[in-house]
Amino acid sequence: MAAEIHHDETRHRFTHERDGLVSYLAYRQVDAHTVDFVSTYTPPPLRGRGIAARVVTRALEWADSNGYKVIPSCWFVAEVIDRQPEWRRLLPS
Repeated sequence: MAAEIHHDETRHRFTHERDGLVSYLAYRQVDAHTVDFVSTYTPPPLRGRGIAARVVTRALEWADSNGYKVIPSCWFVAEVIDRQPEWRRLLPS
């Protein structure tokens, strides 16, 4: 069974741990209505399993449920949004 994705509000990260390795999405609060998804990382042994996409999707769900707009500074976040057009509504106008 896949591990859960955790939101570490103190460190501004969404994390997923598997086999002792941590994948994450790091973000920063830009203002009261906007977050910047700065970077994602998946350790090489875990790449190609869709983990990063699941972490990004969970972070997008969080942003949506909190009414945030999302700046996709991370190329991978931008790619996920491009592949899943329903998330484009979270992009700033």
